[in-house]
Amino acid sequence: MSFRQIRVARHTPSYWRVSFSNPPINLIDPDTILDLSDLVKQLESDTEVKVVVFDSLDPDFYLAHYDVLVDKAKTIGMAPGPSGMHPWLDVMVRLSRAPVVSIAEVRGRARGAGSEFVLACDMRFASAERAILGQFEVGIGAVPGGNPMARLAGLVGRGRALEIVLGADDFPGILAERYGYVNRALPDAELAGFVDTLAARLASFDKRAIAETKGFVDELSLPDDAVFPRALESFFKSVGRPETRARTIALVEGGLQQRSETELSLGMRIIGAGSAERG
Repeated sequence: MSFRQIRVARHTPSYWRVSFSNPPINLIDPDTILDLSDLVKQLESDTEVKVVVFDSLDPDFYLAHYDVLVDKAKTIGMAPGPSGMHPWLDVMVRLSRAPVVSIAEVRGRARGAGSEFVLACDMRFASAERAILGQFEVGIGAVPGGNPMARLAGLVGRGRALEIVLGADDFPGILAERYGYVNRALPDAELAGFVDTLAARLASFDKRAIAETKGFVDELSLPDDAVFPRALESFFKSVGRPETRARTIALVEGGLQQRSETELSLGMRIIGAGSAERG
């Protein structure tokens, strides 16, 4: 199967690596979602794969965020996935429950939907120097659509979850580790080696034991699937508000979605977007 924006390397039948590649900054768009949907289908049906690692070919951007310039009607109108949910939600819910271990190896920026994807993975390891995570949506007047609130509350606690989603700021790798946003932050030079060693170790174990044990953890730790569609509905409504559009346009004019200082330092730059609404 051919993919548009991901590169799949099967190191062994039981250990796969998937690399994101959608220049210039690894934006998420409908093609990304379709690629991931096809990949998750393979992960669910393959009898040998036990672990999959997601990394990025861009050291500055893991998954920047959703493409704000994509036709909203195209995104809203995408056919539901096998779960019956919008395919973005479907991909994340099915990945979390798949009978394989999913690991996000985060180097670069993972904000908005990029952060949502990272949170849907079973484990998250970040570069101490190069990883930046965040949910910036509230900063432009939108509700985070993939309901990272539900996942973050279980990982970091209510207060820190609210700080992350309402503060709309950037969380460097070391701070993300301290909060529980990621499992560990490691020196950049050691990140890939650490994840590779862990993935190879997991790949050497029995698939059935991995899948059944993970299933028991899932029962106690994953949010109910029903919480996700309501958040996406709120997202679609919120991005249509004039105030949200004004803030988004101001950011786009300032370099959003380009390889720019706005994207590199979005947590700081997003504060200035409010002047477009006041003006």
